[in-house]
Amino acid sequence: MTVDFLVRNNVNVLGKGEQTIVFAHGFGCDQDMWRYIVPSFEDDYRIILFDYVGSGESQIDYYEPEKYNSLHGYAQDVIEIMDTLHVKDAVFVGHSVSSMIGMLASIHNTEYFKHIIMLGPSPRYVNDLPDYYGGFHRHEIDELLHMMQMNFIGWASYLAPIVMQNSERKELTNELEKSFCSRDPHIARQFAEVTFLSDCRADLIHATVPTLILQCSDDSIAPIEVGDYLHAHLKNSTLQHMLAKGHYPHLSHPEETTQLIKQYLSNN
Repeated sequence: MTVDFLVRNNVNVLGKGEQTIVFAHGFGCDQDMWRYIVPSFEDDYRIILFDYVGSGESQIDYYEPEKYNSLHGYAQDVIEIMDTLHVKDAVFVGHSVSSMIGMLASIHNTEYFKHIIMLGPSPRYVNDLPDYYGGFHRHEIDELLHMMQMNFIGWASYLAPIVMQNSERKELTNELEKSFCSRDPHIARQFAEVTFLSDCRADLIHATVPTLILQCSDDSIAPIEVGDYLHAHLKNSTLQHMLAKGHYPHLSHPEETTQLIKQYLSNN
């Protein structure tokens, strides 16, 4: 069967520039999460937006539990999208888990990538003490996954305010909770398990594409120690600490996020 990758991942291409920039959403989200960022890049870039299979308006019929049982399955989809659109030397902006998905894709096909922008990245969410602090004990992840299985709606309403961390802007928390709830519960749980139990630390040494790490000042998902670790182990990386709090600065602080991305690209 011939797969239309652009239909499968609900790919949208816009913008007026020749340089390609790809925006890749994180867990529980879709391409609409970039709506505050995209307008600032439309005049100068060819913009690619997409939804991972099981997210947004993607074709859920293409979801294969075995394929998407690791981040490599999602990285393969990124490569297929970029190959279909004849992308070379792109800027890849990945939020959260998409930072690692983009990095894995770049290891396989370096020529597609000129820069990678990692927004709230983590190569490993679970602590491996005393050498590595990821922010979570294994039992905390297990409890989160159990909650998703037993009470999906309750899980969404519990997690959304914790990860958004902008309590004065209730509308952002509500949007994130609604996004979580719109997912197929079984697919969302598998993606959560793949995300939060992933370990990309051994892959860092193989990544060569120049990378900007955008580290939020108070991020419950990717603490500052994680950004420091990434910067220390990822060659050709630049670490930029943000004023923004929370795990979704492209929603809560789009101006700062846009400014730092543009500043990095103009200097590199």
